[in-house]
Amino acid sequence: MKKQQRQHSGQSQSQQSDKPATLKDLLGSDVLSKLKQQQEQLKADEDKRKEAERVRAEEARKAEQKRLDNDFEYLLNNSKLDWRKHKS
Repeated sequence: MKKQQRQHSGQSQSQQSDKPATLKDLLGSDVLSKLKQQQEQLKADEDKRKEAERVRAEEARKAEQKRLDNDFEYLLNNSKLDWRKHKS
């Protein structure tokens, strides 16, 4: 019985030390820091791109609305025809 316990405890210790090395373990700290900086830079660039796209879309929407506000046919077709609320 003591032999079995020793074998089991020996197996569990060897399993812990036999864990495969991760990429983080294999790479140096300088490489990891460079990768983290690159990740932050890419995230910042993506945020800037999304903000620029949002601003461009907002400007396009405003320009289209301004054009439609000057289009009499559009205003006539989209106006509410309930004139009773404007009576005095």
